[in-house]
Amino acid sequence: MPNDKSKHLINTGEALDNLKRVYTDIRTSVANSDSLPEPLYRMRKGVKKERPRSGKRRKVAFMRYGYYDIAFRFFVEECLDADFVRLPEATRRTLELGTLNSNDYVCAPFKHILGDYIEALELGADTLVQFSGPCRLGYYGELQESILRDMGYEFQMVNFSEVSEKSAKETVQYCKKKINPDLSMPGAIAKFVVALEMIESLDRFNDLYLEVAGFEEEPGACKKVRKAYFDDMMQVKTMQDLLTAQKKGMEALEAVPKRIPNDPIRVGLVGEYFTAVDAHSNLGIEDKLQAMGVSMARMLNMTSRNLRYNEKNLRAGISEYVEYDMGPTSSLTLAAAKRYAEEGFDGIVHMKSSGCTPEIDVMPALQRISKDYNIPILYLSYDSQTSDTGLDTRLEAFYDMIAMGKAR
Repeated sequence: MPNDKSKHLINTGEALDNLKRVYTDIRTSVANSDSLPEPLYRMRKGVKKERPRSGKRRKVAFMRYGYYDIAFRFFVEECLDADFVRLPEATRRTLELGTLNSNDYVCAPFKHILGDYIEALELGADTLVQFSGPCRLGYYGELQESILRDMGYEFQMVNFSEVSEKSAKETVQYCKKKINPDLSMPGAIAKFVVALEMIESLDRFNDLYLEVAGFEEEPGACKKVRKAYFDDMMQVKTMQDLLTAQKKGMEALEAVPKRIPNDPIRVGLVGEYFTAVDAHSNLGIEDKLQAMGVSMARMLNMTSRNLRYNEKNLRAGISEYVEYDMGPTSSLTLAAAKRYAEEGFDGIVHMKSSGCTPEIDVMPALQRISKDYNIPILYLSYDSQTSDTGLDTRLEAFYDMIAMGKAR
């Protein structure tokens, strides 16, 4: 789908952070010229000035969240000059650890994240990072910190809810205070721009991957390209490195031999911020649909929900269905669902954690979209007991339904 179709949903100018706009010229100069501003030039050449540190070098861990650990790594190591503790793939034990130490009624993302933190501390992390969030996620950091301290762990919590209304410069200053008091602010801010660009690059690659991976001639070929791309992105240190890795990865993915039908089955993915994005939380639904030969689209990602989000524009596009903002991803869920329906998608999958109030609230509006555009919607609710088998059965039935409808 053409990129300009999202203009009525996402207002780039209003949504970008002030600091990112200030450094737009830096990104442009890196893309178009070898003549870089002095700080970036030194970083690009790998020259790093040694300086004494006021304290020990921090070992920083984030929660697991899709493929964004690549950008988290860059932020910690390149922006903050600290050590990043990268977590291995989550296992059943991860969720069990989080569930065992959580209240029964808290949502599944809380349990997933708490399990991540426990495993991070076991791996030697001494600093944990929690995002701010527009729902209960904004309160998770304090509660999870309290639980972990009651369990006997000693660590420092960097909770971005403390600076959620601050500028990017103030956010970097907050990180400097918490993680590295010797941090060079000009260099950190310049690198922070690269981190933001990295998030957008990862999302652009994933958009193409979801669209075409279900039609590869050789099973697993697109995954191999994606792994190589992720490996390259993990080595990025400068904006030029990023641009090179992005171009290489996109070209490699486009070059994978594919058999794309004239009218492929297309499914749009919508839902709650954590569950709809994180493969471990949604039991790998994207892989399951890919194996069925489905072309997918997921408008929900960090670019559209964080970097380029504009609630007013989103709601204007769905004014016939909602009048008010109902919460974190509600407007984005409805806007994406309406777009998929208008563009002739064959079905929509709505994913949320069990008890997620904002996503429960959007379901009546989703049902209206389904009726108005005659598009089926599969509603999936996840908790710590959701099984692969049950999900497979529902997905197969949904696929058969839309395939038969398409054939008719």
